[in-house]
Amino acid sequence: MSAIFLFLAVVAVIAGWWLAQQRLMAKPWLEEGALGEFPGSGAPSVPAAAIGLGVFLAVVGSLFALLISAYSTRMSFSDVPPLPAPRLLWLNTGVLVLSSAALQWAAISAKQGELDRVRIGLFLGALLALAFLAGQFLAWRRLAAAGYFLTGNPASAFFYLITGVHGLHLAGGIAALGRSAARVWSDRIQGGELRLGLGLCAAYWHFLLALWLVLFAVLTSGGDDFLAICRSLAE
Repeated sequence: MSAIFLFLAVVAVIAGWWLAQQRLMAKPWLEEGALGEFPGSGAPSVPAAAIGLGVFLAVVGSLFALLISAYSTRMSFSDVPPLPAPRLLWLNTGVLVLSSAALQWAAISAKQGELDRVRIGLFLGALLALAFLAGQFLAWRRLAAAGYFLTGNPASAFFYLITGVHGLHLAGGIAALGRSAARVWSDRIQGGELRLGLGLCAAYWHFLLALWLVLFAVLTSGGDDFLAICRSLAE
């Protein structure tokens, strides 16, 4: 449960910071001056799409916090043999890092009005994301060949479940990225809409990368310390 409480605390801090930025606690009826002079009196500073993405990421993060908590609790029993994580996961992690970096480059290029670099960044980001998913599937195949099946033991079941759910969220991001890329290639999206769309895509990819780094630490042998910390906080 400690992993859930820790995540919810982080979400609460971020939400509190965002509310403070929106000046929701301000008293405009006590302020003097022209209406446009106050930052909280005009149009919302945060686009609705960004707010929607933030809420969605909070829900996704809560889901994985529950999965990590359940995994930590189940692995604390001595009857669960450890799962040898495929070394391919290290390569997959590097590929996802490069994919996130490519989308960040595309987002920066959009702010600079460099559409050619935007197209290259989108193409590389999507291609590397597909390579990551292919690598995860290959890791599944290697585990199955070694005798670690979905119903073999709790450790392998959690590995397939957690990596599968993460892969589904990444696949959904690739579908949204493909739609954005099609609009960029056909010049149907430009200016502020282009900057906003690519910024949200990059933020989503950075979130999935950070989430995968946590999952990678938990699922591999190096995650023993992480799980020990979670259990110590729960005591």
